[in-house]
Amino acid sequence: MHKLYINPLPVRIWHWTNALGFVLLIATGLQIRYLDLIQVLSFRTAVVAHNWIGFVLIANFFIWLGFYLFTDKIKVYHPELSPTKYFRASWRQIQYYGYGIFRGDPNPHHPNAYLKFNPLQSMMYQIIMMLLVPLQFFTGVLLWDVTRFSSMVEAFGGVRVVDTVHVLLFILFSGFIIVHVYLSSLGHTPSAHFKAMITGYEEIEEEP
Repeated sequence: MHKLYINPLPVRIWHWTNALGFVLLIATGLQIRYLDLIQVLSFRTAVVAHNWIGFVLIANFFIWLGFYLFTDKIKVYHPELSPTKYFRASWRQIQYYGYGIFRGDPNPHHPNAYLKFNPLQSMMYQIIMMLLVPLQFFTGVLLWDVTRFSSMVEAFGGVRVVDTVHVLLFILFSGFIIVHVYLSSLGHTPSAHFKAMITGYEEIEEEP
């Protein structure tokens, strides 16, 4: 077992800010959507909190984007350009998650500072961070002030369409957080990956 510095401090700060922010957005969003069932906060307080947390996370997103665009860490998000290599590596990872992990097989992915995501994670994070998160923020801003952005709201089909997209993404992100926490517990110990996002150092098992 040896330690490898994989998660720089800016990434760790962004990650935990993002994690807390999304949990609070989900909580306040549930309060707004299901006011008759959940009455922890008043409707107005929930809306104001939801909006401010959203703007904090938008700023946090641009900090994340700037860090990766202007450092060599952008290599972490470089896709595998060979379809054959990508699908072979993805299939090995699927087999590992599907049954290999239950047999004690070694993880086929060996992370380093510039290759910390396995093929499935790499594709998923590219879709989430470069498409779904910006779309969620965009629809959230439109709903924040429907009057100011009325022409744009109408161009996208009206308030109902924008709101539906926003809610569907909210459901997707809620599910993603559950899956993310589960997958994060699949290190050599259940807490290994969580510790790595606190200390920055991932514990790597030695090759047999």
